[in-house]
Amino acid sequence: MMSNMPREPEAFAEQVAVLLRRLQPDYVVELTGPRELIVNGRRLDLENLYRLVNHDPDRGTEIVEHYLEQLFSGEASAIGGHSFDLVRARIMPRIQPESIFSHLAREQVAHVPYVNGTVIVFVVDLPQMTVSVTTEQMVRWNVTADDLDQIARENLEASCPELDAQLVTSKDGGRAVILSEQDGYDAARLLLGDLHKRLAARLGGDFYVAIPARDMFVALSAGPDPFIRRLRGRITDDYRRLPYPITSELFLVTRDGVAGTMTEQREAA
Repeated sequence: MMSNMPREPEAFAEQVAVLLRRLQPDYVVELTGPRELIVNGRRLDLENLYRLVNHDPDRGTEIVEHYLEQLFSGEASAIGGHSFDLVRARIMPRIQPESIFSHLAREQVAHVPYVNGTVIVFVVDLPQMTVSVTTEQMVRWNVTADDLDQIARENLEASCPELDAQLVTSKDGGRAVILSEQDGYDAARLLLGDLHKRLAARLGGDFYVAIPARDMFVALSAGPDPFIRRLRGRITDDYRRLPYPITSELFLVTRDGVAGTMTEQREAA
């Protein structure tokens, strides 16, 4: 067998799916994105595995097989049976586009609606992977989606007491704050309860946030208009090209919370 895995992300994911079906013939494995599989109705994020293989490409297939064996014989496969107390501190939020329900059954995915055509889903964050929370687990744990939302936001807050934020100022006076923890929750930081308090002083009051993809978070000052127009173009490009896209729309962050996009505001006006 060739030891090398494909370098191109989609081909890599396809090959992981092939290996997983060989290891676990009873599993239902679907390819849904360049670095993502659905395994028995749960999302499997391949980003970490892709990085591991890139560090040692000559042992690619061996690394993937070992990873999958560990994953599906260990705590990940047992997570469904874990008590809520055991997983509570590991539940984290992710913002996803509504379009995820074109390949996942809405009634099987624990989620709450959000603005800009998105939803908040919940994952159990394990050392090697994240496993999405199902409605079946919710019932077994006797918790509601709103309970999960509150717990996940609290865990998110606890995971980042400080924000490693980079401030950029443009020639026309626009300002942007870029967060890049690269931990899978950059976009989710839009859900931080004190986000306005943390960033408003640096951005001159209420501000916009762009989360074109899971690992992108850019907060923008509310003007000037040329700055916003220019950044919107870049955000649309990022949304089209990056893995795990969410939305090209902007979120308005005020002291009272997060509202929908400029598009929605114009339509409402």
